[in-house]
Amino acid sequence: MKALVFKGVKNVKLADVPEPKITSASDAVIKVESAAICGSDMHVFHGRETGIDVGTTMGHEFSGSVIEVGDNISKFKPGDRVISPFTVNCGECFFCKKNLTARCVKSALYGWVEQGIGLQGVHAEYVRVPMADSTLIELPKELSWTEGNLLADIASTGYFGAEMAEIKDSDVCVVIGCGPVGIMAIKAAVYLGAKTIFAIDQFDFRLNLAQKQGAIPVNYSKEQSLERIKKKTSYRGADCVIEAVGSKSSMHTAFELLRPGGILASVGVQAFDKLPFSPQEMYDKNITFKAGRCSSRYYAEKLIPLVQNKTLDLSDVVTHTFSLDDGEEAYRFFDEEKDKCLKVTLTN
Repeated sequence: MKALVFKGVKNVKLADVPEPKITSASDAVIKVESAAICGSDMHVFHGRETGIDVGTTMGHEFSGSVIEVGDNISKFKPGDRVISPFTVNCGECFFCKKNLTARCVKSALYGWVEQGIGLQGVHAEYVRVPMADSTLIELPKELSWTEGNLLADIASTGYFGAEMAEIKDSDVCVVIGCGPVGIMAIKAAVYLGAKTIFAIDQFDFRLNLAQKQGAIPVNYSKEQSLERIKKKTSYRGADCVIEAVGSKSSMHTAFELLRPGGILASVGVQAFDKLPFSPQEMYDKNITFKAGRCSSRYYAEKLIPLVQNKTLDLSDVVTHTFSLDDGEEAYRFFDEEKDKCLKVTLTN
C-alpha cells in the first residue's frame, strides 16, 4: 500500500509499504478515509523530536472505515465508520477509568516507531488499530470524514484547553496562537461563555478567522499585545490564558498576560526544556498552571453531539485538501504555510 514515510529531517516520501494485518485478537484494520497533518507532525519533520525510526509511516489524525476485526472485537464490524484518538488506549486501567486516556498504561501514539517498537502512522491507505474496542469511536453518518478527523485531535485539544481554563461568563480569556488548535480553543471558549476573548498571533489570515469566531484579534508583530490587554482589564491582566503554540516565548507571554489568581492552560506541544518563569514568580502571582496531552478519546465522544447539532462548526478550519499521492507536496505546503494554509487534510 501507499504511505508517507519519514526519511530524515524535512524529508517525507511516498512509498510502498506492507499492508497492516491483524496481529492480535483485539486489533482492527481501518481504511483511512481522511487524515490530516498536525502541527506536532512538524516537530518530527524538523527533527525537534528525535528517535523515530527512518521508514516510519507518519501521521496520527484520521477517520475511516473498518475493513477487518480480530476475534475479540465486539463493538465494531467491517463497514463501520469510525474515528480514533491519536493515542490508543486499553479502557481498563486506572487512568482510562478516570477518562485520562492519554495516559493509559498501554498507550501508544500513531506514527511513532522507535527501535522497531511502536505504531505506524495514518498517512497511509490503511492502519492497524490495537485495542480497537476501547480505542475507536463510532462516527455518526451525519458527520463527514473530515469532521471526524478533526474531532480525533484538534477539536478535542482546543476544547480541552478551554475546559482547563475554567472559563466563566464574566472572564477575559486570551488564546495565544491561532493555528487549528487555537481556533478550536476560541470556538470552545465562545461555547463555554467567555465574555471577552483576545486572540494573539502574527498572521492576519489566522486572526481574521479568529475574529469571525468572536475573538478580538491582536497581531503581536504590529502592536503591543500586553499593553492592549492589560488596559482592557484595568491593568489586572486576563482571567485565563490558553497557550496553544508550545514555544518559550508564547509561554512567557501567557504568564505576563495573566492576572494574579488566574489560570494558565497550555495545550501546545512544548518544544523547550525549562519554563520561562520561576516557581517563585508563580507563587508571587498565585496562578494555577495546567498543561498536558488531551485525552481525545474522552473529548471526541463528548463533542460529537455538539457537532451534530451544529453548536460547534469545525469545517472552516480546513483550508486545503490533497490526495495521499500528493502527500509530499502537502507536507511542504503545510510547513511553509503557503497560500494562507491553516489545516491540511489528505484523502485516499
